[in-house]
Amino acid sequence: MAKTYQFLNDVADLKDKVLKAISPIAPITDQTKAEDKFLFNAQRTDTGRSLPEYYLCYFLLVELLGFKNLGQFEKISWSVPIDFNGVAFLIEHRKFGVGVFAHDAKSQECEAKEIVKRIHKGVKLARPYFEWLAQEAAKESKLNVKNHHRRLFEKLQYFLERYRELSREAKERAEERIITKHEGGNTSIHMPNFELRRNAEWLALSAIDSFFSWTEHVFTHCATLNGRAVTGEDVADLADNEWANKFKAAIDINKRTAKEFYDQLVVVKRQLRNYMAHGAFGKNSEACSFHSGAGAVPLLLPHQKGTSRFSFYGDLGFNEEDVIAFIERFILFFWAEEREPAKLYIESDLPLILTMAKDGSYASAMKSVDEMEQLVEHLSWEFDRAANMDW
Repeated sequence: MAKTYQFLNDVADLKDKVLKAISPIAPITDQTKAEDKFLFNAQRTDTGRSLPEYYLCYFLLVELLGFKNLGQFEKISWSVPIDFNGVAFLIEHRKFGVGVFAHDAKSQECEAKEIVKRIHKGVKLARPYFEWLAQEAAKESKLNVKNHHRRLFEKLQYFLERYRELSREAKERAEERIITKHEGGNTSIHMPNFELRRNAEWLALSAIDSFFSWTEHVFTHCATLNGRAVTGEDVADLADNEWANKFKAAIDINKRTAKEFYDQLVVVKRQLRNYMAHGAFGKNSEACSFHSGAGAVPLLLPHQKGTSRFSFYGDLGFNEEDVIAFIERFILFFWAEEREPAKLYIESDLPLILTMAKDGSYASAMKSVDEMEQLVEHLSWEFDRAANMDW
């Protein structure tokens, strides 16, 4: 079992092991052979493209082993010169990816291959250190949280649109009968409305499931923008929590309208989404019936299900039109009023930067749409600049 490194002073022995594993890779010295203007003329090697992820290379060489980082240059995020058997090479993260760079890429491809092999070996050995770094970062706010709103919401919109299309077609063809005469004099009657209604119901269930997936995501983002989750541990705890707790972290349910939406959505989640997620058996044996003098009786009696209009008894039938209309009303409610600035940020596709949650930058921007627009514009520019490595 790999050793867990809890404190910085425990890393010394790991550093020694990694240095031995990657030898003859070593920090550059005055004795390292380097051609004139090597830093400016170094060529990317083909093999160097198969290095581990850029951040693992950086953590290994700079953070753990203490190799010198030459810093940022035009289209270069970081640059680490190394000595390999007395010859200078560069490990750099450039606009088109991390790589090994040599004076003459073609003739030094074999050396580059050995460098890549040893870097992979070092990264594997240094895994406990990377895990320690991640744990330490999670305790603070030095994290970004990915924003998957667009993909999740587009999935929801797809199912909603398909549901509307089939529902509309089912109504238009409600009276349609397709009569087919077969050999032997038999006649069959097909009513397209039944199949269309069934398919629409399936799409409604998919839309409901997508709705709860989307809300779990945006509720967590909203809670961060509101300052209720400001560290990696806060976000992880909220992400692992129940949907109801995410709702309360994003929306103040002390307000009557919010409480009404909350109460009804809890019913939808319990009676429809959770029921289907448990193989149409449910958590409370909804699919079971007990024997009696009256015949088979549902184990979960009607009075145990509450008075919600979303209830269904003994089968998978439900009024999907009501449920879909309800969740569409909730979406409009959710993006309105004090959460309108959050909508602007979340729809920008920007990740959540927890340092900005902790220092109050998000809370300040949440005060108005104008302030959030300025923040989004600034951050979008910064992210574009970083992506292009325009330092």
